[in-house]
Amino acid sequence: MEYTREIYWNVGHSAGTLVPMYLFAFVAIGLLVKGFLRRVEVYKQGLPLDRTDQRGRRIRYMLENVLLQKKVARVRWPGLLHGLFFWGFGLLFIGTTLIVIQADFTDLLFDVKFLKGTFYLLFSIILDVAGLVCIFMLGGLLVRRYFYPPEGLETKTDDAVMHGLLLTILVTGFLIEGARIAVTELGTPLSYWSPMGLLVAHGLSGMGEGGLRALHKVTWWFHLLLVMGFFILIPLTKFRHIFTTSTNYFFGDLGPKGKLINLDLENEDAETFGATSLKEMTWKDIFDADACTLCMRCQDRCPAFNTGKPLSPMKVVNQLGEAAFHNPEANLIDSFSKEALWACTTCRACQEICPAAIEHVRKIIDCRRAMVLMEGEFPGEEVMAAMEATEVNGNPLGIGYAERGDWAESMGIKSLAEDAEVDVLYFVGCYGSFDKRNIAVAKSFVKLCQAAGVKVGILGKEEKCCGEPMRKMGNEYLYQSLAVENIEVIKSYGVKKIVTTCPHCFNTLEKDYRDLGLEVEVESYVVFLEKLMASGRLRIDAKELSCTYHDSCYLGRHNDIYAAPRTLITAAGGQLVEMDKNREEAFCCSAGGGRILAEEKIGERINIKRVKMAAATGAQTLVSNCPFCLTMFEDGVKGAEVEESLRPQDIAEILAERIV
Repeated sequence: MEYTREIYWNVGHSAGTLVPMYLFAFVAIGLLVKGFLRRVEVYKQGLPLDRTDQRGRRIRYMLENVLLQKKVARVRWPGLLHGLFFWGFGLLFIGTTLIVIQADFTDLLFDVKFLKGTFYLLFSIILDVAGLVCIFMLGGLLVRRYFYPPEGLETKTDDAVMHGLLLTILVTGFLIEGARIAVTELGTPLSYWSPMGLLVAHGLSGMGEGGLRALHKVTWWFHLLLVMGFFILIPLTKFRHIFTTSTNYFFGDLGPKGKLINLDLENEDAETFGATSLKEMTWKDIFDADACTLCMRCQDRCPAFNTGKPLSPMKVVNQLGEAAFHNPEANLIDSFSKEALWACTTCRACQEICPAAIEHVRKIIDCRRAMVLMEGEFPGEEVMAAMEATEVNGNPLGIGYAERGDWAESMGIKSLAEDAEVDVLYFVGCYGSFDKRNIAVAKSFVKLCQAAGVKVGILGKEEKCCGEPMRKMGNEYLYQSLAVENIEVIKSYGVKKIVTTCPHCFNTLEKDYRDLGLEVEVESYVVFLEKLMASGRLRIDAKELSCTYHDSCYLGRHNDIYAAPRTLITAAGGQLVEMDKNREEAFCCSAGGGRILAEEKIGERINIKRVKMAAATGAQTLVSNCPFCLTMFEDGVKGAEVEESLRPQDIAEILAERIV
């Protein structure tokens, strides 16, 4: 016998079946399209933003994350459950499509049947297993949401509708199959290739053929209506993320990672800068809200939220969505709350873990820009004082700019004004220039360069703050003023390469300064030193060191530099014990986003929480690569009362102690 089955068994393949079936399908798809077109009109309230360049790259990224569920699977158990459900449901959709293609096209028009023989057997068992997997995975997700929900997980009517509808579609599908098998295949070898259907068939076999046929026909039409209802509900419920999240991968930011949009402050037609209302956000910001699945991953990773601050990246995105669809004239800053907006450290933990490619940080910075540039408002008087000090002296510490290069005199380091023939320009940064603790790091880096035979120069009093803390606090005007001055000075000396020990300076010079005309190669000191060691120019004597390492946000998540610092630590003899939160999941020190300038007044101090994580490893040294982090940790060990057992040190200091 040839292995196959009759398509549309018991319901018929006449116009009486096909006409209403396709009518329902066209109506459902029409309503689906209409629903999304209405939402597109809402997206158009936002400003234009080109996210269709490099289409090949965008399509590859979208397919990787849709078909392979790469970003979803990063959170292991929920991600695995969702991924298996997605793949299972996808197979069922493909299987249903193949049935329609054969029955209503190839067989009807060309007398060609491909669902037969070995292919049909594989087709049958694969769909059965896929359906069973979907039921189990959906059950697991249901138990997690309703019986063991993570703290803070919001459950809405949408969630119940989604679970109930999908589960009913799956169960009725097996009921239809079981009734058919009970009448046509029970007792034949073919039935064993539909194991779940066979199990249901045995349960129904006592009904008699008349009852089975009636059950099959009623359930078949009910199942069809459920599927059509599913299509209609997609744009009206969280089902929409099937399309919006998938599409958001295509519209994602291709980088450079974390780079902000440069404001045209000379635009005389601009009435406002930053964003206080929906029309000042981009269409992508509104679309992000539709792509959000309320999975809480961003909130779970947010250092501000996890230390009692009023910021939830998830709520910011969804409050924007609420405004877009229900209150377009709303003041977004009031909706989010100023305290929430100022609490962000721009660490990118939210964006790194988001399975929907949502861009949280830019929305917050745009609101900060409006508060600063349009209202002259800052989170505290100390921030205002730091801004004023930077305007006067080129640094937020309030120290005279003429003293910026004093630390280097004893090292024999000259400014480029004295000698411009150098191998690299060391862009020191404000803390390396003026802060006593971080001056030690700057000196250590210079010692390492000298030991490797690298001639280093500095800008000295001509260097100004890179402007990163000011920009992240929303003061785009001050940032651009500082950046333009720095770029002009760097260009005037014909600098070929810049190295910096500050990840914030590195990120700003390497990415943001490009918009203003800087074309010089910029490198982080950890990468620079790793290359010197690899080439044999820098030799280090390995000495045992018990340590844990903190991945700074701006070297790690913003620039994906994880291996180089660990290579240096290992080469120095470091016995590295990783904290639970490391690499992409590292917990912020609290100083990013311009928060280095502000007092932390709400909730638990982030730096103390991070120091406690380090102390829990039992390591004696907390290794850092960032002057902001080092400053926070020096304060944090006191706050956590672990000064006697844990010592913060920069990688450069550790290496300098071991120069051969």
